[in-house]
Amino acid sequence: QVQLVESGGGLVQAGDSLRLSCAASGRTDSCYAMGWFRRPPGEQRAFVAAITWSGGTPYYANSMKGRFTISRDSAKNTVYLQIDSLKPEDTAVYYCAAKTRAYYYTDQSKYDYWGQGTQVTVSS
Repeated sequence: QVQLVESGGGLVQAGDSLRLSCAASGRTDSCYAMGWFRRPPGEQRAFVAAITWSGGTPYYANSMKGRFTISRDSAKNTVYLQIDSLKPEDTAVYYCAAKTRAYYYTDQSKYDYWGQGTQVTVSS
């Protein structure tokens, strides 16, 4: 089992930057990649970004390229999501997830473990 705990969310203003963290514990050696997803109010949860645990190769949803940066600190078993130039439409619950197999990084059904989520609210 892998436990994931997100942090770093909150209420921010448009134009601000924010860094979300996801701390992993347990059988982290079984993780191949980590991902971030988000669910805006009234919408489905959608892929934001993913990163392979060993090589650090990032993957982004096309609409997220530019303002979102995913990174990881293997020594701390932590994955980060940096969001710059925040917009009100970035308001969502952001979830961290872990998968034990390669590929299909954008498919949330392929992820094995999920965190509880952290709320990000961007005011205009």
